[in-house]
Amino acid sequence: MPRFTHSSAMRTMHLHLAPFGRTTRKAVSALAAAALCCTGAIASALIAAPTANAAPKDYHANTSDFAPDSDVVIIAFQQNWNSIAKECTDVLGPEGVGYVEVSPPMEEIPGSQWWTSYQPVSYKLDSKEGTEAEFQNMIDTCKAAGVGVVADAITNHMAAALQDGSKDGTGVAGSTYTSDGDFPAVPWTKNDFHTCTKGVSNYKDATNVQECQLDGLQDLDTGSDHVQDVLADYLAKLYTMGVVGFRMDAIKHIASADVLAIKQKMAQKLGIGIDDIWWMQEVIDDDGQAAELAPSNYFQTGDVSEFQYSYALKSAFGLSVTALKKIGTTANLIDSNKAQVFVSNWDTERGSQTLSYKDGKKYILANAFMLAYGYGTPNIQSGYVFANRDDGAPGATDTSIPDTQCGTGSPWLCVERWTQIRGMIRFHNNTNDGTIASNWWDDGANTISFSKNGLGFFAMNASSKPVTYTFSTTLPAGEYCNLYGPGDCSSTVKVAEDGTASITIDSMDAVAIDNVDTPQTWGTDNASTAATDPSDPPLTSSGAFDASAIDMTFGGVYGGDSQDSEKSSDQAQSDSETPTDPKDEEGTFANFSAHAVAYAVIFAIVLVFSIVILVKPNKKSDK
Repeated sequence: MPRFTHSSAMRTMHLHLAPFGRTTRKAVSALAAAALCCTGAIASALIAAPTANAAPKDYHANTSDFAPDSDVVIIAFQQNWNSIAKECTDVLGPEGVGYVEVSPPMEEIPGSQWWTSYQPVSYKLDSKEGTEAEFQNMIDTCKAAGVGVVADAITNHMAAALQDGSKDGTGVAGSTYTSDGDFPAVPWTKNDFHTCTKGVSNYKDATNVQECQLDGLQDLDTGSDHVQDVLADYLAKLYTMGVVGFRMDAIKHIASADVLAIKQKMAQKLGIGIDDIWWMQEVIDDDGQAAELAPSNYFQTGDVSEFQYSYALKSAFGLSVTALKKIGTTANLIDSNKAQVFVSNWDTERGSQTLSYKDGKKYILANAFMLAYGYGTPNIQSGYVFANRDDGAPGATDTSIPDTQCGTGSPWLCVERWTQIRGMIRFHNNTNDGTIASNWWDDGANTISFSKNGLGFFAMNASSKPVTYTFSTTLPAGEYCNLYGPGDCSSTVKVAEDGTASITIDSMDAVAIDNVDTPQTWGTDNASTAATDPSDPPLTSSGAFDASAIDMTFGGVYGGDSQDSEKSSDQAQSDSETPTDPKDEEGTFANFSAHAVAYAVIFAIVLVFSIVILVKPNKKSDK
């Protein structure tokens, strides 16, 4: 059977250079080994961000009767519609989450691997995650809980050409397709695709990136009025069903003029303005690429995912978190109002450029910083434990994904339930006034603190030893619940009349207090007040995630391990990209290349002999 991989399969070729920032890579011409050693230091020096004190965010909604109270997005990766509906009612709504991002809802190719969800066969809303009726019920149920649904939308391509020698394929809902552009259920014919059938290979050439095939995925001719109209119909249907926002996959692989035309057609069909439709666009920036691929080209159609922010977090937690101060003082990142940010997502957590759940305490602290600091719209990845890049959801089959089961030992992470994450979502909602933090303090090493305009105070100790200090909080005198602590307000902070508080913060720990939550007010709303949650991550003595505590079958609920370790894309790379390709698109996937072994050998030679080359992030890190 054909072997597939998504476009980030070659992230291992990046040699950790992504955190360098947009201007530094051009200067990198030292030995590969030396580059590996100095990456972190340079990254910390370049951590930067845009305009501070941005205007308060307009929390997006597509109907006048629905306005979420938060801009926090939970990414419910590879979770089925019934499970998400239940989670909206039981957890996301009560804890104050504004949005839940769901996997692509259209019919896809069969397969248990997660990236099969990113290979469309038709726009029928029958997928491994559920039926159209279940999708509608999820939207309505989440809306009733105060949570808007954001749909992952694929408009750049359709399913990849089959590489096992066969011509015909069938989607999970029974729709057929061919390797030469025939998708009768849409319908598409070969005339609806770009004529370039070679792989994307040169990110300095916008035409190559936007008209050739990313990892073999059949590339739609998005400049065609007919193609634009069909895509706009699909998106408008989702919007009419109640979807409040869209994560637009691989948008850099579509010319910005085509993207604008699609959104304009969508808006015309709905009778609204394009600014009334919220798009979160995946555009990964990189030095050396064609100017047409830069994020700024896509600001006219929506927000953009700021991957440099994620790289900066990884670098700072590897060296000194004091470097995070620069996120509010320089202009290297895109403007806060346009930035969609995350510590990691399903693509980056399978590489080494960002932190992931496997980093345990570092990962939790990084998410806490993101929720506290005020830059961009925070997105929190909630996926599952995996051993190999290709691993799909626990118990996934070729045509279905079982219900999500949260709890002690479950392979589902259920990050939104983690005690510290719950508390920090509450802190974010109570202090998010649209501005970046002020009143910054640090010890020059790994302890920092800042305030949110008298609304809240946050301090973090990322060092290996406890830190005791008298902090200036800017809060009124009183006793406040530590929202990073146990969920029962058993950890508190007392603020003196002068606004200071003497606090001891344990190693790899934090304190977060706001002017709303006190021992007297705690538990008066419908939020959880349990000290801990069964889904809290198991940690080792060193603070890393303890994978040994996870039962991949969850007591037999998910049967045996359905993943095929031989299909790990850690061991494969795609024909469509070379080791020096600047990057790959996030959330797309395709076929393993026959050249995988050859590329792996080249990579090994680079490391062993320290060849003097400029290594840039590979596919899937951008798009």
